[in-house]
Amino acid sequence: MKTGLIYTDDYLLHDTGNHPEHRERYVSVINGLMSNKDVWDELSKHRPRLATDEEILRCHDLQTITHVTEACGNCLDSRAHLDQDTVVSAQSDYAARLAAGGTCLAIDQVMEGDLNRIFVACRPPGHHATPNQSMGFCLYNNVAIGARYAQSKYSEIKNVLIVDFDVHHGNGTQDIFYDDPSVFYYSLHQYPWYPGTGAANERGSNAGEGYTLNVPISPNTTATEYLRQFEVGLEHIARHFTPDLILVSAGFDAHIADPLGQLTLTNNEYEAMTRRLAEWADAACQGRFVSCLEGGYNLQTLGGTVRTHVEAML
Repeated sequence: MKTGLIYTDDYLLHDTGNHPEHRERYVSVINGLMSNKDVWDELSKHRPRLATDEEILRCHDLQTITHVTEACGNCLDSRAHLDQDTVVSAQSDYAARLAAGGTCLAIDQVMEGDLNRIFVACRPPGHHATPNQSMGFCLYNNVAIGARYAQSKYSEIKNVLIVDFDVHHGNGTQDIFYDDPSVFYYSLHQYPWYPGTGAANERGSNAGEGYTLNVPISPNTTATEYLRQFEVGLEHIARHFTPDLILVSAGFDAHIADPLGQLTLTNNEYEAMTRRLAEWADAACQGRFVSCLEGGYNLQTLGGTVRTHVEAML
């Protein structure tokens, strides 16, 4: 079984200007992967497709889509803000639909093709986008849209595990699945930190109670302790939940060198977490493992860390 890469230079069309989530992030990621010729040659490469309104509406209301499309349509040669942190340009809706659609294509590849692990090198990121608001650099929630797509299209996908190791809590993903026991949301994140959510007592509601696991990590926690807590969380989930598909919100801003976080991970911890998740996917769900790029803002380290993540998937 091969590992896939979904990417396109059309992700560069999301032009945020002088902003932490800028186009050079994507360039750094692809250059990092290409810097190891053996890795690059081994990856099965695919171009994403556009997400449809129907696919997006499984996770977001119509007003959210309208807000994004109208803001981008009014940009012309300028930029607009969806909120104080989230910048769009004329082609941002197109790029965001490619990010969400790339995740859906990855689902199809692991379900129907000869791939079992796929990295989606997409932007804009997604995990802050709530059912009714684009925020935190995110337009549409790529991983959430992928989870709902998998459940709607494939009868064998009942339970989906979403693992989020971005330095920021994925409040949008949590909100979308908070009362749903079929999607387990597991997040390790710096706390307190943006967006202010993700306390340990946020565990889900109604039928979904117990299917959200937040592990708040204090600033400057050692990488060894972070990895220990990661393992404890996985062991807890495994006692209560068996996934048919594992999705990863792969943020790399918990890296010790990242300017938007205060955690201390190195490439070694990202490799260990990736291997652990891939092993669980092999044991629990026929290797079905899709990882989508979220944060990571140090251009000197991002490409190498993503390469480490993908090497571990391989």
